[in-house]
This record gives sequence, structure tokens and C-alpha cells, in this order.
Amino acid sequence: MRANGKQKRFKLTFTYDILLDGLSLCLATCLSVHRSTKTGKGWSLSPLLPDTYRDPSVLIVTYKEPAKSSTQFGSYKQAEWRPNSTMIAVSTANGYILFFHITSSRGDKYLYEPVNPKGSPQMKGTPHFKEEQCAPALNLEMRKILDLQAPIMSLQSVLEDLLVATSDGLLHLIHWEGMTNGRKAINLCTVPFSVDLQSSRVGSFLGFTDVHIKDMEYCATLDGFAVVFNDGKVGFITPMSSRFTAEQLHGVWPQDVVDGTCVAVNNKYRLMAFGCTSGSVQVYTIDNTTGAMLLSHKLELTAKQYPDIWNKTGAVKLIRWSPDNSVVIVTWEYGGFSLWSVFGAQLICTLGGDFAYRSDGTKKDPLKINSMCWGAEGYHLWVISGSCSPYTSLEADLKRIVKQPSILLFQFIKSVLTVNPCMSNQEQVLLQGEDRLYLNCGETSQSQNPRNSSAHSERKPRQEKSLFTEGGVESQGLSNLLGHRHWHVVQISSTYLESNWPIRFSAIDKLGQNIAVVGKFGFAHYSLLTKKWKLFGNITQEQNMIVTGGLAWWNDFVVLACYNISDHQEELRVYLRTSNLDNSFAHVTKAQAETLLLSVFRDMVIVFRADCSICLYSIERKSDGSNTTAGIHVLQEVSMSRYIPHPFLVVSVTLTSVSTENGITLKMPQQVRDAESIMLNLAGQLIMMQRDRSGPQVRDKDSNPNQRKLLPFCPPVVLAQSVENVWTTCRANKQKRHLLEALWLSCGGAGMKVWLPLFPRDNRKPHSFLSQRIMLPFHINIYPLAVLFEDALVLGAVNDTLLYDSLYTRNSAKEQLEVLFPFCVVERTSQIYLHHILRQLLVRNLGEQALLLAQSCAALPYFPHVLELMLHEVLEEEATSREPIPDPLLPTVAKFITEFPLFLQTVVHCARKTEYALWNYLFAAVGNPKDLFEECLMAQDLDTAASYLIILQNMEVPAVSRQHATLLFNTALEQGKWDLCRHMIRFLKAIGSGESETPPSTPTAQEPSSSGGFEFFRNRSISLSQSVENAPPSKFSLQKTLSMPSGPSGKRWSKDSDSAENMYIDMMLWRHARRLLEDVRLKDLGCFAAQLGFELISWLCKERTRAARVDNFVIALKRLHKDFLWPLPIIPASSVSSPFKNGKYRTVGEQLLKSQSADPFINLEMDAGVSNIQRSQSWLSNISPTHNEIDTASSHGPQMQDAFLSPLSTKGDECSIGSATDLTESSSMVDGDWTMVDENFSTLSLTQSELEHISMELASKGPHKSQVQLRYLLHIFMEAGCLDWCIVIGLILRESSIISQILVIAQSSEVDGEMLQNIKSGFHAVDRWASTDCPGYKPFLNIIKPQLQKLSEIAEEQVQPDAFQPIAVGKTPEQTSPRAEESRGSSGHGNVPQCEVGGNSIVTRKEEDTAQSEEEEPFQDGTYDCSVS
Repeated sequence: MRANGKQKRFKLTFTYDILLDGLSLCLATCLSVHRSTKTGKGWSLSPLLPDTYRDPSVLIVTYKEPAKSSTQFGSYKQAEWRPNSTMIAVSTANGYILFFHITSSRGDKYLYEPVNPKGSPQMKGTPHFKEEQCAPALNLEMRKILDLQAPIMSLQSVLEDLLVATSDGLLHLIHWEGMTNGRKAINLCTVPFSVDLQSSRVGSFLGFTDVHIKDMEYCATLDGFAVVFNDGKVGFITPMSSRFTAEQLHGVWPQDVVDGTCVAVNNKYRLMAFGCTSGSVQVYTIDNTTGAMLLSHKLELTAKQYPDIWNKTGAVKLIRWSPDNSVVIVTWEYGGFSLWSVFGAQLICTLGGDFAYRSDGTKKDPLKINSMCWGAEGYHLWVISGSCSPYTSLEADLKRIVKQPSILLFQFIKSVLTVNPCMSNQEQVLLQGEDRLYLNCGETSQSQNPRNSSAHSERKPRQEKSLFTEGGVESQGLSNLLGHRHWHVVQISSTYLESNWPIRFSAIDKLGQNIAVVGKFGFAHYSLLTKKWKLFGNITQEQNMIVTGGLAWWNDFVVLACYNISDHQEELRVYLRTSNLDNSFAHVTKAQAETLLLSVFRDMVIVFRADCSICLYSIERKSDGSNTTAGIHVLQEVSMSRYIPHPFLVVSVTLTSVSTENGITLKMPQQVRDAESIMLNLAGQLIMMQRDRSGPQVRDKDSNPNQRKLLPFCPPVVLAQSVENVWTTCRANKQKRHLLEALWLSCGGAGMKVWLPLFPRDNRKPHSFLSQRIMLPFHINIYPLAVLFEDALVLGAVNDTLLYDSLYTRNSAKEQLEVLFPFCVVERTSQIYLHHILRQLLVRNLGEQALLLAQSCAALPYFPHVLELMLHEVLEEEATSREPIPDPLLPTVAKFITEFPLFLQTVVHCARKTEYALWNYLFAAVGNPKDLFEECLMAQDLDTAASYLIILQNMEVPAVSRQHATLLFNTALEQGKWDLCRHMIRFLKAIGSGESETPPSTPTAQEPSSSGGFEFFRNRSISLSQSVENAPPSKFSLQKTLSMPSGPSGKRWSKDSDSAENMYIDMMLWRHARRLLEDVRLKDLGCFAAQLGFELISWLCKERTRAARVDNFVIALKRLHKDFLWPLPIIPASSVSSPFKNGKYRTVGEQLLKSQSADPFINLEMDAGVSNIQRSQSWLSNISPTHNEIDTASSHGPQMQDAFLSPLSTKGDECSIGSATDLTESSSMVDGDWTMVDENFSTLSLTQSELEHISMELASKGPHKSQVQLRYLLHIFMEAGCLDWCIVIGLILRESSIISQILVIAQSSEVDGEMLQNIKSGFHAVDRWASTDCPGYKPFLNIIKPQLQKLSEIAEEQVQPDAFQPIAVGKTPEQTSPRAEESRGSSGHGNVPQCEVGGNSIVTRKEEDTAQSEEEEPFQDGTYDCSVS
């Protein structure tokens, strides 16, 4: 209790705490008075002076009772301070009260004085130095002994008297000087008790001779005593008049409490907390009209959180409210403690770690508390620990070390709003400790400075009250305000703390970049940007100012209410942040009375004063030359003395733009966001006073708003009860009017409430009989610290108590004292609340309002989750209800969700996260899952359709699942959703093989890389080998092996491949491939085959004369040009004659761009002794290979290297065509640096015409990626014997070698004559088309004219073949090297490494395995591995 009286207000050195349960319990007859230099008000028995930041506490004086008198008195039980801090009364076990006087023993001398190190500024010249910095030398002297002749049960200081309850049922009123003043003791049996005060004298009496008071506490604001009787009943005794006699006392009691154990009162909120033997705490208040005791709420742990809680806690042992009355701490008989907010929100409970088992299997015993008391400002809890059940050996060692029973000190952090409920920034969380601050912002300004964690073992959050702020969304993005779980910690300046400990107030500005803190004297502020503190330069000015009503930021100014000690004057001051901290730069306004609360709204300051008046000021920025200051002018004063019984009861005062009218019906709409009302929290009752607009409205546009007379306020209206915090904002947003014009309330254990405005749709005139606002309650799982209005989020903090299981040894017991403390972790957290509000509106048949609100928030990233949460919660409640629900909400919620495009996803996600047993109830409301599946297909939402397939598989017969899966599979094939296709293949197999009871996993989101590309030879390798010596000259024996694929589609080719299910799947794959070929979609065909492991070659062999036949060469040519982005050829502007025609030399670019697949074919033919080699001599002369040439493509990709390939053996030997060596650095070259390579000498100079020829050639080629894909497809069609497709691809690539190759195949194999006729007619059609529409093809067609004539001859001479073996062509596959396409030249086409194939080649088993295990990547990533063995 602080020293009373105006003359004492600056003598804060005499701020003492009262001991309620004695230290003497621990120290027997030894009485000690300690001085804590760190903990401020200190624990029970200490005259503690709240000053410097130093450890540890120091012992000032010890009083030891002589042995003789200690036997007479018994042990000390309880102590009580006199209000003026000059005496201590101590009760003893044998019924005595001892009165001790505190005197100064050495006059002006001090017990301890600080020693300043050399070089530090001397503090001795500052005011109050002696009182603040030095520990006084005090003495304890026993002046009076009073014998009450009965054991003393409770001792309570009441003003200048001491109230004592004894075990004989008497109440003694004793003067502090140790005299009864002739007043008789009051017998409790003569005090009437009733249910309320209205039935005053008819109340019953206690009537038992052995009834006495076990515990009691005086409540000044209720003017009475909360008492607990020895039989467990509880009550409240109040004097009916100023006289304290039995005739004037009257008691009220609740009839349902019979197991009370202890009591504590909260003066600020007028609450009485009674502990019960059941382990719960019942909190009562007094009804203002009847005087009856009303149950406010209960503090009880639920079995859901802590199973078997009854056996774990036992009865409530102690209850203590914090000094600022914002939290209460409860401890139990069996150990452990918990911390609760005023109205019952649980903040901390140590049972999570108290009853756990250590890693070695031993059980941890909870901390048992015999006595406890809060320290200064509620930052500390002083605890005397009791004896627990038998300790482990380590704990026994610890107890000996700390001289059990031990005095423990718990440290706490608390929200800034417990002491400074101003609206400085309501979108940020700020917690304050005694020497540091924890905040959730700082990412924007501290991006280079990682934030520290606050997971200290000794730190736990105090009352988590939120910040009242006038927040700026412009400064803090959503991600910054949410951030991660750790805090940004700001250490308060030690220079300031040295003389101003502890921190009393703190505030953060709108941008979250500046913090101001207030200690005992003065204030200081800190910039998060510069990481610097700014303190008063003149320490005398700092020590001459005591901040009384808190402080707030207004733009760049700090606004605070203070008391000027030297002038004995209450003042309102404004300091500019950027100027020096000095009174000469401050704007000072004198105030009439002490300011208790201060808040800022836009450009107005509202203060609440000790005379129960509210004053509104306007604040404006003023520039006087180089000096910038702020001016403050009084706008309006409102007296509240009629409504407020005591100014101490006002928790917060706020100016808001909230009113019962929502702006549409206001007579002056432009004032919608003006200061419309005052919100006052009076002991938990939220009172609103609106502007009185009933009088005439004068629209005064030109007058100064500061000079315009403000409207008076209406009488107050109570909006809500049990309110701890209030949040509003002054920002406006037409899109989110519901959220920004609402009033948000935190109501402790009852959760939150929102006072929501209701708007008519399309600004129609509202109905007169409908309210324009509605109060909606909802529960959240966290304690709210801040509200993000537009983002529909609540920010909070969570405290988790863990088992501290240190790996200790016996030797380190001294270092492991922390095992006695609970280990607590404080983490930031957030929670969505929008679904609660939508549901409450739907329950009240306000679906139109719910729709407006939801549509305004539909752009939020977590809006789908909001809908899903709402659907899930309603479904769980209604589907699991044991009672029939007369008016179920689920159909309404389902209909509401259908208004949003996310309806289908929301329903299926909810179903997948819900038990199967509830599905029928869900789909009865939202619709048949088959219909929803078809809607997904129509909307092309295949991933959601796949989720519905899982639902159908469980709810329908397999035939229905197969039917829908087939639909989805075909659609996925069409859209190229390869990942989904693989899942569908597995799903269809599971249905067919009887595995439907284990549904396949939901297809994940489509891989971005798997939609467009095909991976060469995905999951397969081809082994080619031959023995040329034994082969006939015109036939080749080719052994082809298809390896089993690995990956998602591997199962499809396993031993059950000829089952009906696999045939069913194959039929769908064949049908899709046929459709792709008929539509000339070669690119899609390649992707399809590579992604799904489709055996394209074997299928093409079967379809060669049907689907794989080219019907119209011109259409096919055009489609391929379009699909592969391949430019149509153009005629060179230069002369047709070119040095490149003579075959003397060629560019490397030309070599790289030509299909070298022809070269190994020619070599192969020559090596095998083919007789008709001379027939194609005309084109052989130009493209004869040189095996010593090096592929000089440049290297681009960070993980890619080009490769050149060369034959490894001479004619007649077996060699691998899959081997390759890396391109060395020396052979790489810069893009576009095309070097001439002559067949006889190294370099030649280029003429202008040659350069033009090269540039034309480069311009006529398509993208490198397309070139790689076309060559891959060419190889596939070659191997399958689809020669007409090979011709089309050869025409696009414009390489005569391919055409010549076809001729070789046509002569060396038994080719279908119909195919040759088709090729011949196709060539004629292309020739006609080139003549009319695309002359660029004519030069190439002229070059291959001899081959076309030869083709005509072959077609005429064609004989019906015996059998066609497409594998004959497989001996010379054209191939590209792995990841070659990332190597792009300047023209994007010149780097195509080729595989040169030797004459007789075979692949070893090792190389075949290597090819199988190669990792292919999808085509859109630009990586194509082509492994031919």
C-alpha cells in the first residue's frame, strides 16, 4: 500500500508491501527486515524501497526473540504493515499481537551506499540521491504486547485500526498503538446474515458456538470484509454506518458455497475470490442494487486440459491479486500454481511440468508454496516454499544448500495495457518486464538483426492485456505483425534504470519504430531504427517529474501526464521525439487535478482525472521557425462523478468513433468517423457515452473545428460486463466496414465479444425496428493481446510450462537450483476469428450480413480455411449430438458456402478431415458427392475431383468408383495432368484388385515441372546388340530388351500385367495415344509417353498402318511447325551458289545442326558391306562423317556439361553407342563464336556471302529444346518403322540425310508398299504446297529430288514383304546426350551433341543398368536425358 496524502506522493521511497502470511513461519522466532535493491516493494516483511537495478537483496536488520519470551508467545504467524509504514504488527501462535516500531538507528547514516566506478558520472548531486540509492540503517523495537487469550486466525489492517479475528468467534478492533479504546469485541453470532441487504434485519444468525473466521480480507472499494468461516461457508460483512459495532454490521452470503478455504479481494474490479477444497476458485461481486453476492465466474482447471485433476491439486491454499489488480495467482495444497486474468482466462499453469516424469523415470514433485507475495509493479513473486513429499537425493541436496524452507523469487513480464491502456498502436503486442521489453514488430527495421527468444526459464507472462493503439497498417505488413514465434527484445537503458527502476509504463508508436518507457521519475525513449536510447540531458529535470497517468505517442510526439514536484503542479506535457529530451523543447499545459488515465484518438487527447472528470484536448503540430512543437487546447470537459463511485475503479478510458448508429442514418454523414463516443471501463463494466445529436444540427463548414462547440454527451449506457480490454480503430475502409467500425472486447474466460455494425444491402434504408449493431460472443483458444482489424486476426501469447529435465550430476547441484522453478516458454501466436462471427450471424438469421462480411474478406489468403473451419465445427457439434437438434445450422452453413467459388474445395477438405461416420450427415446437407464430383469436372478442377473420388470410393460400390475414376482419368490425360494420371492408374488398379478398402492417397498439387515436357526414355532403356559377322548382308538381327519401369507407373508392368484391370487401363492409354496422333499432336504424345511410361514404340508398331499413318503431309507439317515453334524456311537473299556447296569445308554450326544420325547409318551400311551404297553416293559426298571432329557447343547451365561422342573401336568389333566423354574446357567456346573447321586444315577466312549464308541458316532453325524433342521423336518413329512420320520430321529439320536414310531402310527391309505410296503422294502434296504457299521449302526439295526419284522407283518395284521387322532400324538410333538442351548457342540451335554409332555395337549389362538409373527431369525444366544402350 502506498503512503497516503498529497504531501507524501513524491516520497516514493516509502512504498512498502504488507506481509500477509508470515516469514516467521520459516524463521521461527527470528524476525528479519530486508531491503531489496532489485525487487522494489519486495516480499512480505520488508520496508522495500523501489529503486535501483541491483542484485541481490540485502539484509537490513534482524530481530530475534529471546528464548524465554518465545516460549511464552509461540512462533510468529502473520504480520501486517501500518498504512504509514512506521509500524509492523505480528501475530503469534499463542494469541499475542506484538507491535514493532521501525526507527532509524544512525540518524543520517546509511547501511549501504553505492560506489561509483571511476569515470562514471557522479549521482550524489541529484535530488533524492540518499533516499533512492542508499539502503537506510533501520532498527526494530518492540513497543507493545497485546494478549487476546485465543489463537489468532486472521489479522487485517483497516485505516488506523487493526481488525483481528480469533478462534473463539470474536472480532477485535484494535488501535495501532495497541489499545482497544474501550470498544468491545464483536461476537460473530450476533451479526445477522442474509442472502441480500434488502431483507436486512430478518437475516439468520450463525447460531453456532464454535463458528469463527478462518480467513478474511478488507475491500476498500466495497467497504467491507470478505470472510471464510471454519465450516467452509463464505460471506461478506459490511458496516451499515460509520460505526463499527455488532449492531451496525450486516452479512450476506451465497448459499451454495460450503467448502471455502481462503479469500483474496480485488479492489479495482470489486471482486472477491474464494478458494475451495475442490481446487477451484469462485469469484463473487456485490450487486449494486440488492447488495447480494453474485457469482462472477470460476477459476477451475478442466479435465480436458489436465486429466485426474482432483487428485493432483487438492484444496486451494493461497490466492493473491497482483499490485495492479490485473491477475490473480492461485496455489494448491498438493503443489503447483496457476495465473489467471481478472475474469478467468488462464495464463499460466505449472501442472504441465509439475507432475511429469523425468528421463530417468523418476517423478518430479510439484513446488509447494507456504506463503507468497507480489513484488513491485507485479514483476516478481516472492515465495516461501514448503516441505514436499520425499525428495530425490538431488533435491535433498538443493534443499540443504538453500536452507529449506527456501525463499524463491519468480519473475514475470506483463502486457503494457495492464498499466497503460492507451490507444497508441492496437495492432502490435508489447510486453514489459522490469528491465526489458518484448515486442512482435521490428522485422522491417531489424531485418539485419535477428530477434532474441524470450524462452527464459524464469520468465512467464503476466496479465496479457492488449495494446490500445491507433495502428498504422501502412507501416506493418501482415507478415511482419505475425512474424515468427520469437520476440524482439529491447533492453532498457541501464543508465535510466539505475535511478528510475522499476519500469511503470511503456508505449509504442503507430509505426512500431519508437518506444517510450516511464520509470519512477521522468521517461526515456528508444528508436528501433537507430538502436539508441534518448535520455534527459538534465537529470534534475528528470527527477523533478513523476508520470502519473501513463503516456502515448501522437505522430512524432510523446504525450504524457505528470506531476511537477518542485512546483507541486499537475501538468500535461508534449515532447518532440527528434529534439533533445529537455523541458525547453516541451509544450506544457497545467491540469486542475491529478491525471489517472490518458489516451489519444486522432488529433485529440482524452484524460481521466482524480476528480472523476474527463477532459478532451485538441493537439496540433506547430512550427516556429526551426523549432517544432505541439499545441494543446481544452475542447470539452465532462463530469462523471454521478456515475463513478471511486476514480480508482476506472480501468481505461477511450475516445472512439463507434456509435449505436452506423453512419447511414446519421444526420451528418461526414462525421461518421469523428469522435462519437467515450468508452469507459468501470471495474469491468463497459460504459458508453455518445454525443447527443437530438438537438438542432448546425453545419458549419468554415469554422475552425477546434473553435466549433462540441456536442454534449448523452447519459452513459452499459454495453457489456466482465470486460478486460477494448479495441477500436479510427481508420476507415469502405470494403471492410464491418470489421473496422466494430468494437472488440476481451472478456477473460468468457472469450471475446464483438459489437458489430449491421449495414443494409446496397445502402437501402434500414428498417426502423432493426438494431443497427449486435453484440456477438465467441471463444478463442489464446489470450488476445491485439486485434488486426482488416486481417481478421487476433494476436496473442501462449505460455507453456515444461519439465526442466537437466542432465545434472550431484556435483553440480549448486548450479542446478533452477530445477526448483517451473520452466516456462512464452511464444507469440495468432488466431482467426472470422468463422465465429459468420456462424453467430447465421444463427441469428442474419445471413445477408454474414455474406457482406465474408465477401469483404474473401481476398484474405486464409479465407478458404475460415469457411472450412466454420463447416467443420458445425458438423462436429450437430452430427455428434445425442439430442435431436430442432433447428440444425448445417444446411444454412452449406447454403452460405455455396455463395463462394471455393464451395467444392471447402466441402471435400472438411470431409477428408472428418470421421467417415459423419459423412452421411455432411453430404445430406451439402449435396450428393457424385453431383459434386461432376461439378468439379465441369469446372476443370481435377485435384478437387480426385479428392471427391476418395469420398465416392468409401461411400459407393466399386463400379461407381470405376466409372467416375475413368472420367477423371480421361480428363486428366486431356489436360496433361501427369501426376494425377499416375495416381489414377494406381487407383484403378486398387479398385480392380480388391484393395479399395485402403484408398489411395489424395493426389497432391500438380508438379509445376511435369505438365509440359517429356523425359526421354522415361523408366526404360533399350539394349541393341548385333553380331555382324554372321548376319546376312540385307538383314540384321537386332535383340531389343525393354527393362521394367521404375516410378509411379512401374506396377502397371508387373507380373499381373495381363489382368483385366491392366488391360482396361491400357485400352484408355491406347485410345488417348490414338487421339493425339490423329490430331497431329506429336509434342503432347511425347510428353504422355515419357510421363506415364507408355511403351510408345511397341504401340506404334501395331498402329503403323492405322493411327500412326500420316494422312495429310501438309497439315502435319504445318501443325509441327506450330507446336514446336519451328519457323518456316525462307529463301536466302544472296546467290544460291555458295562455297558451302562444294563440300570442301563446313562450319561447325552446320555440323552441329545436321542430323548426324545419318552418318552412323552410312558407316554401318558401309561396314556391313551393303551392296547398294553407291546408289546414294550423291548425298554421301556432302555428309561423310569425320570422327575426329569435336562438338564445340558452349556450356550454360550451372549443373550441365556438353559431351561429344566418338567410336570406341574399329570395324568388326563390338562397341557401345552409349558411352560419352565430358567436353573439356579447352574445347568449349563462347556463344556465337563459330569457328571454321576444314577437313584438311584448321582455319579459313569467311567472305560476306558466306556469313550471310550462315546467318540465314541460323535464322531458319527453331528453339534448341524443340530440336531435341524432334530428334527424339524421329528416333522413336524410326525404331517403330513409321517412315512417313520420319519423312515429315526430316522435312522440318531440312536434312537430306534423313531422307537418304529412309531410302536405305526401304531397300534393306521389306517395307509396306502402301506406306511407300503414301510417302510418295505426300512428297508431291508438299511440293505443290511449297510452290504456292511456302517457297522456302523449294531449295531443300530440289536438293532431295534425286532421292525422291529413287523413292518412286522403289515404290514401283515394291514386292509384298514377308514380314516387317521394325527393329532393323533400331540398330542406328539417333540420340542426344543427357541435359544437352541447356547448352544453347547464340541462335539457340547449334548445340546438339550427337551419338556417333560404330558399325558393330553392343551394350554391356553395366551400361544398361546405368541407363536405367538415370534421373530424368521434365521437359519444361529444360533437361532431357536420352539414354540409348
